Amino acid sequence: MNRYYFYILFTALLSAISQILLNVSAKKTYDKKYQEYLNPWVISSYMILGFTLLANIYIMRMIPLKTAHVLAATTYIFVAILSKIFLKEKMSVWNFVGITLIFFGVVIFIL
Repeated sequence: MNRYYFYILFTALLSAISQILLNVSAKKTYDKKYQEYLNPWVISSYMILGFTLLANIYIMRMIPLKTAHVLAATTYIFVAILSKIFLKEKMSVWNFVGITLIFFGVVIFIL
């Protein structure tokens, strides 16, 4: 497997982490309106997202675009897993079915 495939998976994980950080920030209450947007959670989330976008631009030049987008779909899997672990969100049967379908879709496409 091409090493750039792992890079795409890593950027998918970083994107999921960025989304989790935004979710953590959204669950907090702030005294002032600007603090909703200028706090460590949001700033770090957007920094990670910016790095991820730049990395994806570089990586997508090295592998076929259709493969890159299929691997990027793993972001949904990472978000669900990280939400379960860190945010203690409940996962319904339909969430599990969706994650399973995405996983097998990625595996089938790559093989």
